[in-house]
Amino acid sequence: MLRDFYYILENGVPKPVDSIQEWGQWWEKTDRTVAKTRIGKVLVSTVFLGLNPQWEDALPLLFETLVFGGSLDGEMERYSTLDEAKIGHETMVKRVKCE
Repeated sequence: MLRDFYYILENGVPKPVDSIQEWGQWWEKTDRTVAKTRIGKVLVSTVFLGLNPQWEDALPLLFETLVFGGSLDGEMERYSTLDEAKIGHETMVKRVKCE
């Protein structure tokens, strides 16, 4: 169902949208970055996905932290809320620093 798949952020809160056109217009003009932290040559990036990859009946996973480079390259975590994403980003940064 479209409504359960496409999301935009309104004041930091994910909101499902009724049309792909509305989602596309928001997507083109929005910086979806939650946080980026560089540790040496490693980048930890957390973004708002705008899409819910969940197929089962569960909370949508709309934010993603991904590690680029280093021994944790490709390590990824997903979250349902902006607050979870911010905490998850800091947790991943600490993991990278310990490697």
